[in-house]
Amino acid sequence: MDTRRQRLLTGERAEFFARDRRYEQCTFADGESPLKHAWNIELEGSTFQWKYPLWYCKNVTARGCTWFEMARAGVWYTCRILVEDCTIEAQKNFRRSNEVTLRRVDLTNAAETLWNCTNVMLDDVVAHGDYLAMNCENVTASNLRLVGNYPFDGARNVTITGSRLISKDAFWNSENVTVRDSFISGEYLGWNSRNLTFVNCTIESLQGLCYVDNLTLRDCRLVNTTLAFEYSTVDAGVHGTIDSVLNPSGGIIRADAIGDLTIDADKVDPMATMVVTRGATPSTEMAA
Repeated sequence: MDTRRQRLLTGERAEFFARDRRYEQCTFADGESPLKHAWNIELEGSTFQWKYPLWYCKNVTARGCTWFEMARAGVWYTCRILVEDCTIEAQKNFRRSNEVTLRRVDLTNAAETLWNCTNVMLDDVVAHGDYLAMNCENVTASNLRLVGNYPFDGARNVTITGSRLISKDAFWNSENVTVRDSFISGEYLGWNSRNLTFVNCTIESLQGLCYVDNLTLRDCRLVNTTLAFEYSTVDAGVHGTIDSVLNPSGGIIRADAIGDLTIDADKVDPMATMVVTRGATPSTEMAA
């Protein structure tokens, strides 16, 4: 493999159509699309300082690299890329790409990042920014620490474990999502989704878990969670108290206690949902 070390690479398409090449401590400075259409590329300790560095690429490995703020829209239309121990300051990264692996990566400005990607693995990733992973398919994430609203909107086939999501409107319009051993805090969690499962999670949400078709909770805790399950079909096993439940469409809810349970007979069928409390009987409002 041809190796280039400590090069300062400038100008548009500086390394266009590169093949079987390794870059060590190289700087891709001013000039758009420096590695457009590159195949079989290794990057070690290198930096990107301008726009569109890796478009239409195949078989890329980047370790110990940095995407600076102006290296926006960095990886688009690319297949098979591994990014390890990197810092990505630029937004709108990773679009319409396949086989994307991020391991020990800091996404300091993750706005509109990982859109329309397939076969994504996130391992020990820190992300800050809105609309992460919109319309992605086949995503596996572990130890993801996210601060940002609207993540995984429209995503399909997602598994998340051991993570912390501080995010309003997470998992809207999503399908086949499983979250395990995680903490989630944010309003309006999971609306308009299908096949949404939480296992051993702690959830804090205002009006969360509503409008869900086939919602499952196993060994979860709903802390400061109010107006939950509206128009959702639910199979819930909750430790502790659910502060309030509003008009679930059907299923079964098990909890130690429910603060307020509202069933409006003119909106939902009261017989369609079974409520089982192990402690105090919920205060129930039943509209005729």
